[in-house]
Amino acid sequence: MSSNPVTVAVLSLHDSKESKAICNAVDALGHEPEWLREWNTTIHLVDGAVRLRPDVDVVANRMLLSNTDQPSEHIGVAETIAALRPMLNEPHATALAAHKIASATRLVRAGLPVPETVFALSGEQLNRYRERFGPEAVYKTAIGTHGGGAWKVKTSDSLSSMVGKRRAFLQEFIGQRDRTARDVRVYVVDGSVIGAMTRYAAESEWRTNVSRGSSVEDFTDSIPDHVAEMACEASTVLGLDYAGVDLIEGADGWYILEANPTAGFRGLYAATGRSPAPYIAKLAIERGGGSVDDALIAELSATLDDSVPSCMPPKEPKRSDEPVVIGLTEQIVVNGTRGNKTVIGRCDTGVAHTTVDIELAAEIGAGPIHSVDRSARSGQSRPVVDLVLGIGGVQHTVEANLEDRARMDYPLVLGRDVLKSYHLDVGRRIETGQPFEPNGDEE
Repeated sequence: MSSNPVTVAVLSLHDSKESKAICNAVDALGHEPEWLREWNTTIHLVDGAVRLRPDVDVVANRMLLSNTDQPSEHIGVAETIAALRPMLNEPHATALAAHKIASATRLVRAGLPVPETVFALSGEQLNRYRERFGPEAVYKTAIGTHGGGAWKVKTSDSLSSMVGKRRAFLQEFIGQRDRTARDVRVYVVDGSVIGAMTRYAAESEWRTNVSRGSSVEDFTDSIPDHVAEMACEASTVLGLDYAGVDLIEGADGWYILEANPTAGFRGLYAATGRSPAPYIAKLAIERGGGSVDDALIAELSATLDDSVPSCMPPKEPKRSDEPVVIGLTEQIVVNGTRGNKTVIGRCDTGVAHTTVDIELAAEIGAGPIHSVDRSARSGQSRPVVDLVLGIGGVQHTVEANLEDRARMDYPLVLGRDVLKSYHLDVGRRIETGQPFEPNGDEE
């Protein structure tokens, strides 16, 4: 234990390897970690004072804004705690970075290069610019939607200004058609590059997310000085203490795609053998008035220790809240690049993935096709597209199978990828309110 121990909290309401790794790094550096979760965190305003429990000296913010339907709630929690304790990746900086257009605007104003982009508040205005971008362009939601929210679109595609509840924009497609899609992620902590990797898209995929099966390669020693400087400056302009900055090389130079304040560690560690966790822990400890043994940092970074930390708070007993229940058939809003349509869909716990009718997918602008899935039941191969679904006011981004369902009763079948979030009442059916009688139209 350090002679001047600092209590460092990680603010994260989700279970993540990165939060565990930062807590473990704080512990290994001789200081005291805490993990701020729903079941152990309170703010008490009483007698003219504000008390935070558990009491900590400094907070590392890892609140995910792109993976929630109510990002403003998460921002409010972080802002409350930031008013009480020093915080790395302050809430306003995290919110700025999470909104791709707001952050890109700041980067351009600071003289940093980003791909040509158009953000319009109406679909009519957005489509007026479509031809500027050539035969292929990138269409994205301004805030990511559960790991999705990015499509490659053609000139003929008619675009909506919103996908579900989130605004969308059009961006120049940067890439070289004679090679596998790739980009570079540079992890920056306190204005210094910790490591860099090249990400290569998986077969039949143009997006380079590690979660989508991309392969990675160490780029730390190969990164040009000016590219490393761009990544560090982007992090500084956005006010981030740590971030994964994504860049791409075009025919006329490098561009910044975005800066992710809650970037994962897994891909970087696989590529470089280096974990950012000890560097973040060091910065937090020093920001809290403590000190660390610098010789330990490189040693600790050689391992991604994402084991359950000693500070993991015990879960509180389950509350007796009413579960969210859906019926065997439900009203579902299906969103795509051209708009949305409300349909009646059927639930099927026997299939892993959601399936959508190919004509419905074309009508709302789902896609593009980015992989192929083989049905466990029939053995048939089916194209896969991204689909944004609204069920009872909650949005889900799923990778849905395309299928000709013209002869079937329902244009959409919800699989376990969506149903895992609900309780299913098989006796409830939205059309009639009567128990369901099988008609043999499903696989």
